[in-house]
Amino acid sequence: MADHRDEPLVLGIETSCDETGVGIVHGTTLLADAVASSVDEHARFGGVVPEVASRAHLEAMVATIERALTDAGVKARDLDGISVTAGPGLAGALLVGVTAAKAYAYALGKPLYGVNHLASHICVDQLEHGRLPEPTMALLVSGGHSSLLLSSDITSDVRPLGATIDDAAGEAFDKIARVLQLGFPGGPVIDRLAREGDPEAIAFPRGLTGPRDAAYDFSFSGLKTAVARWIEAKRAAGEEIPVRDVAASFQEAVVDVLTRKAVRACKDEGVDHLMIGGGVAANSRLRALAEERCERAGIRLRVPRPGLCTDNGAMVAALGAEMVARNRAASDWQLSADSSLPVTETHVPGDAHLHPHPHSHAHSHDHVHETAKDNLYS
Repeated sequence: MADHRDEPLVLGIETSCDETGVGIVHGTTLLADAVASSVDEHARFGGVVPEVASRAHLEAMVATIERALTDAGVKARDLDGISVTAGPGLAGALLVGVTAAKAYAYALGKPLYGVNHLASHICVDQLEHGRLPEPTMALLVSGGHSSLLLSSDITSDVRPLGATIDDAAGEAFDKIARVLQLGFPGGPVIDRLAREGDPEAIAFPRGLTGPRDAAYDFSFSGLKTAVARWIEAKRAAGEEIPVRDVAASFQEAVVDVLTRKAVRACKDEGVDHLMIGGGVAANSRLRALAEERCERAGIRLRVPRPGLCTDNGAMVAALGAEMVARNRAASDWQLSADSSLPVTETHVPGDAHLHPHPHSHAHSHDHVHETAKDNLYS
């Protein structure tokens, strides 16, 4: 393998939910970001169906990898490693990505890196704004996660400060969009309608903002219920729903809490950088309010462009490249999907005695078949 310690060439595979993402990076330079989304297949169900997502990943995988290699203008044999989301996420969907990554790593004789989905969301910012400062405060907001994380080393030290205790922010957006009959996913349409509404029209509650509440935890279930009941009361009275004002007032309640707690965490921890990632980071009001509050507090804000905030393979490749550059241990062939992988485990390293060269006699095709079978039924 060529020595690219400073600028490793890594392919990353992301299949934690409903998007098949394959990215290729050279150090912190993005070469390809290919995505095949199955969101339309889930829309009629009003949410992601795990079995549908897994099948879509299976069907899209090879074509998406080939497209990424073509876009990057590189050959698979030139790669320095293969990285893949090992968790958290939907178990079946993760398993498709992990199995594909194993197959490519084995066939190419390249090291395999099973990495954490949330840590990848932080690391992707390096592709746009350069090396992450250490430490970095990260606010990750998506359909499955609302987390405040402090990272002193993205490959080995990510400490959770707070997280959602019920609905994640993105989940709340989807549920309110459903109540308003706006379709799925709810985030983009609420963002669009909110621009034409009054964010102060309705005083919706701000969860967990009392003096005795957990400083960095989030709760959006009460807000979701309050909005739904407000809408139901209007309908019961035969009144027209001011959809744009509801969207704007709901959105303001969410982003107010998110940005307020993130800035407080930065001040409390003495960190002068805030990175915002995850699908909800594409929300225009969240970006604007975060910029305003960070500027006032003397905090530098880093938010990747919207296309890098949603789930993608580039973020997995970015973290994989850091693993290679910092000589982190590769994963072994026992790597499996972990739907509840904690963020403190930024990657899943292997034992050296379990990870001989993929083409050595210790790994016959029968052995790899048995390993895959064990993972499938574990």
